[in-house]
Amino acid sequence: MIFPRALWHKPLSRIYDRMYVMESVKKDIRSLSLEDLLRLQVLQGKPKYHARQLFRWLYKRDVSSFTEMTDLPHRLIESLDEKFYIGRLECEKTLSADDGAEKFLFRLKDTHSIETVLLREKDRLTLCLSSQVGCKFGCPFCVSGAKGFVRNLTVSEITDQVLAVQRLRSVKATNLVMMGIGEPLDNYDRVTAALRIINHQEGIRLGARKMTISTCGIVPGIRRLKDLGLQVELSVSLHAARDDLRDRLVPINRKYPLAKLLGVCRDYHKATGRIITFEYAVMENINDSPDDARRLGELVYRQRGKANLIPCNANLSTAYHGAGDGKLRDFASRVRTTGAKVTIRNTKGRKILAACGQLAYSRHQGIGKPAVEK
Repeated sequence: MIFPRALWHKPLSRIYDRMYVMESVKKDIRSLSLEDLLRLQVLQGKPKYHARQLFRWLYKRDVSSFTEMTDLPHRLIESLDEKFYIGRLECEKTLSADDGAEKFLFRLKDTHSIETVLLREKDRLTLCLSSQVGCKFGCPFCVSGAKGFVRNLTVSEITDQVLAVQRLRSVKATNLVMMGIGEPLDNYDRVTAALRIINHQEGIRLGARKMTISTCGIVPGIRRLKDLGLQVELSVSLHAARDDLRDRLVPINRKYPLAKLLGVCRDYHKATGRIITFEYAVMENINDSPDDARRLGELVYRQRGKANLIPCNANLSTAYHGAGDGKLRDFASRVRTTGAKVTIRNTKGRKILAACGQLAYSRHQGIGKPAVEK
């Protein structure tokens, strides 16, 4: 294929996005909000309730074709079918673990793949969603970005992770975390558009406070998020409480060092009143010293946030190992002496490589065997 001259100097991911649009005659209607539908040309001059009916068919009833929308006029259905298609992810494989975790490998229309995780715990069903194909931020203990960044997910590809799992397992998600493959705030517009659809009363209808966005520290994204007007929870992947170590573990720190990150986090807390969770993967002999615990505790206490300690999970790298349970509890106790609030994550899905830092495409997985493959 010959690229148009105007695209020669564009980054590869942007060229790909442009090609994807150029080659698609029809547009994916599941990437449109209710407000977009109300402005849609084919619905202009029609009663507004037609747009609301269409929105409900797409999300509440999760239909796969326009012809299933039995209360819409036939001419409107024909017009919609000429201009749009209904995006739907293809589930290629699932893996289940005996701790209640289940991982779904979804094939996208361009043959790339993403993974989504369902976590079951008592009456809670949490979905961990991906936001990108690959990741550009290169945290060395996380395998999700091992092959680099390909592209952002569309709004439809994000929302349909929820619909697809609910469809496949006949369940209703109670919680949602944007902690899968990719950096959510690097795909800010599409992620927040998807969350609005998921939250909408006539959409998937999941409460905003039941949704969490996790970021490695994209300062402009956090700044935008505080004005979003949607009461989602914010989680910051900290992993080190001093710049020299965080530069190595979370390379975006070189662009947005701790002073900038913590400053925008304070602004976020002041503007929203939401308590920020600071995620900290405890790595043996790397960030688990008594001094590391003290620094983390003091940082979290000053931020009026809470620390969530995560055992560093096995992945394709042999350089990073999780601290043992005893050392993890000791580390937590040291953090608490500063007055900071601390929790230890009950990690699920390790056996199927579905835990923190383990999500990647199946063909890249090289450690562990699934408990059950379906």
